[in-house]
Amino acid sequence: MSQDAYRLIGPDGTESEHAVLTGTTGPDVIDIANLYREQGVFTYDPGFVATGSCKSDITFIDGEDGVLLYRGYPVEQLAKHSNFIEVSYLLLHGELPTTQELEEFDRTIRLHTMLNEGMLQFFNGFRYDAHPMAILSAVVGSMSAYYHDTLDTSNPEERDIFAHRILAKLPTIAAAAYKLSIGQPFMYPRNDLNYTENLLQMLFSVPAEPYVMDEIAAEALDLLFILHADHEQNCSTSTVRMAGSSGANPYSAIAAGISALWGPAHGGANEAVLEMLEEIGTVENISKYVDKAKDRDDPFRLMGFGHRVYKNFDPRATIIREMAHKVLAQLDNPDTPMFDLALELEQVALKDEYFIEKNLYPNVDFYSGIIYKALGIPTDMFTVMFALGRSVGWAAHWREMIADPKGKISRPRQLYTGPPQRDYVLVDERG
Repeated sequence: MSQDAYRLIGPDGTESEHAVLTGTTGPDVIDIANLYREQGVFTYDPGFVATGSCKSDITFIDGEDGVLLYRGYPVEQLAKHSNFIEVSYLLLHGELPTTQELEEFDRTIRLHTMLNEGMLQFFNGFRYDAHPMAILSAVVGSMSAYYHDTLDTSNPEERDIFAHRILAKLPTIAAAAYKLSIGQPFMYPRNDLNYTENLLQMLFSVPAEPYVMDEIAAEALDLLFILHADHEQNCSTSTVRMAGSSGANPYSAIAAGISALWGPAHGGANEAVLEMLEEIGTVENISKYVDKAKDRDDPFRLMGFGHRVYKNFDPRATIIREMAHKVLAQLDNPDTPMFDLALELEQVALKDEYFIEKNLYPNVDFYSGIIYKALGIPTDMFTVMFALGRSVGWAAHWREMIADPKGKISRPRQLYTGPPQRDYVLVDERG
């Protein structure tokens, strides 16, 4: 057997040889595409935790060493030197842009931020208290009805138009959903503002008075969007790929990804952090709740600590921690009890032997929730903000998937545990 092949022996002794695929970095992958044909068996991997579903050159994660690379660039370097628009170009096109390319890309995004007026009327059909994620998913799904003239997925130019539109218009949709919930008029985007400045003015400005930009808030959002831009084959990204693999229009695929992100086990984690802090209540209760978290028989869990993929530390948390402290330091009232509680809980987690031993470090969701709260963004908008950052990753993966000449419709198999074949019994003959 060659060194680049893996031999498997089936239940009946049948042998099959499978290629071992080696990527740029990370573990090798055994190609089992012909396993059922040669041995008549499937593999079983609940949650696909050990299954490579595709080839991708967008993002790489090393969970053991806390590494996150976008197109080969460490996220730490991008967070320090870049901005969200440049990172978006990188994810979509594979390389960092020249000055001219970046200027043209930035201009394209700014000029695509307005919504069709018919789309704005769509918002009036929702209840005032509808969850912003429900609105976001529905409105994004409706975009195919407004832009049906550029849905030829075989056309690279139309794929670019889609990516630019979804990146540019999602903040406008998100801000309109928020304005609906508080009964304020929708605010139009401004082309003179950058991506996160524009989002802030659409969220918080009103027609009656000038809006004063909070530059630290804009900087914090830009950093969060960079850190959330992509995260390999996570649940929502895999959903976008799976939906798109059927040939569904890309807006429908993104709407599906938004719905997947809404789940509390995925994008809802930072919202859960704030709910946890509210339950703990005061600094004096921290010790009590830490003990509850250590008790295996107690259902209480500390949210925002540890990570399924990162086993030692979340590199994004290391970056965002400094920004969280910077945002809290410039608040008019930095003594808000919830923020005091969060900072004290952070210190407990960083020093407590139980947390250290189990690698239960504060993760990016812990700090992002604190930042959003400090910026005045309501809790039910947290996952929406996550979606804004992740939108470019979804678009990049959809483009990569749709352009793959070997791409197939996603069709996982199963381990069937229901009844074997049986005959129908007439209703009056049943006991």
